[in-house]
Amino acid sequence: MNALPSALAEIVDDFAAVGASDKLTLLLEFSRELPPLPAELEQSAMEPVPECQSPLFLSVDDSDRDNVRLYFSAPPEAPTTRGFASILAQGLDGHSADEILGVPDDFYSALGLAEAVSPLRLRGMSAMLARIKRHLRG
Repeated sequence: MNALPSALAEIVDDFAAVGASDKLTLLLEFSRELPPLPAELEQSAMEPVPECQSPLFLSVDDSDRDNVRLYFSAPPEAPTTRGFASILAQGLDGHSADEILGVPDDFYSALGLAEAVSPLRLRGMSAMLARIKRHLRG
């Protein structure tokens, strides 16, 4: 596996350190930590991620390729989707485009959520990362 950016590697380690029953609790904690959108960014200007089971929108600001900014919007009643978005926000925001592009597409498997979360929901997280990477390659 390619090296993960340090912030994302720490998150993966946090999930690896807890038992199966606590992984959902940790995901819920992440959902509460999803940063709010900056005042100048409206959800209507963001890209939808229809692969997610709940409404999710993202915005990638790569005007500084050494400090990519990631923004996510998901409703509070979608804690799994918000948790995944928060993991990506906390793990990748502020990193370089090259670091983000180097993240393995299936890094989320290292979180160990496959037994706690449906494959459809995991595909949503994969889709978020894929859209971020597509934007950075574009």
